[in-house]
Amino acid sequence: MSALSPVQQKFILHWGEMGTRWGINRTVAQIHALLFLSPKPLNAETIAETLDVARSNVSNSLKELQGWGIVKLVHVMGDKRDHFESMKDVWDMFRVVLDERKKREIDPTLALLRECIDEADKDKETDEYTEQRLRDLHEFFAMTTSWYGQIRQWSTAALTRFVKLGDKARKLLGIGQ
Repeated sequence: MSALSPVQQKFILHWGEMGTRWGINRTVAQIHALLFLSPKPLNAETIAETLDVARSNVSNSLKELQGWGIVKLVHVMGDKRDHFESMKDVWDMFRVVLDERKKREIDPTLALLRECIDEADKDKETDEYTEQRLRDLHEFFAMTTSWYGQIRQWSTAALTRFVKLGDKARKLLGIGQ
């Protein structure tokens, strides 16, 4: 990839900053942004050179992105080096990201809440208020993950139509604000 345009630089830097806010290493996020914007697969040397980061950092970051499933290894005819490309469909990419976040953050939280509720049932020292708060939180997470599991299966076209409905869905259901 040739030198980055100002717009590309701005986006890549911002994506790196957003990554840190989401708990993702800045370089990992910047590499993802670079690959997302690249019209063709890039090799690790090109990535390191373009972003001015250590080659070892690029290798580790690429492994993490591959682990998430949003970057894949590809081969380019006539080049023995490994090349990498990002998912390009934003809906598919965010499905994968949400799946990973659910697996890493929500699922363990649900399991912990279930354990706490089970222990509270047996522990006479746990007050009813605490137990109810835990039950309410567990119910919320269970309901939203169930909902996510349902809409996760929808086609991109169906999901797009659903999201674009916005307030129309609320009105259709007769739900006030």
